Amino acid sequence: MARHRDRGAATVWAAIVVAAVAALAVAVIGVGAAVAARHRAAAAADLAALAGAGRAWSGGSVACAAARDITARMSTELRSCTLDGLVVTVRVGRRLAAFGWAEATARAGPAAGSGAEAAGG
Repeated sequence: MARHRDRGAATVWAAIVVAAVAALAVAVIGVGAAVAARHRAAAAADLAALAGAGRAWSGGSVACAAARDITARMSTELRSCTLDGLVVTVRVGRRLAAFGWAEATARAGPAAGSGAEAAGG
């Protein structure tokens, strides 16, 4: 009878391995989703800053409205938008289902030394 003591141990070990692999898969998927959300937030911030900078001559409300339109189309949220001269700075957030928010900041305006940055301010 002593040699049947560990009967069924392989089933227990197999269940433990399956649970560990499943937990690892969930963690990898979560990290992948967070990275993808961060990249999408960064892309939305870049495009929103460019859209705002393209309308910077019309003032802050028009520039930020253009930035808000881009972020809405990209399923992100415009957290802040500021206009300093002709330079637009935006902060964008994208909701992660269970992990909070992915955020990104971008700035766009005239090239340094072009003389245009002084004209708007």
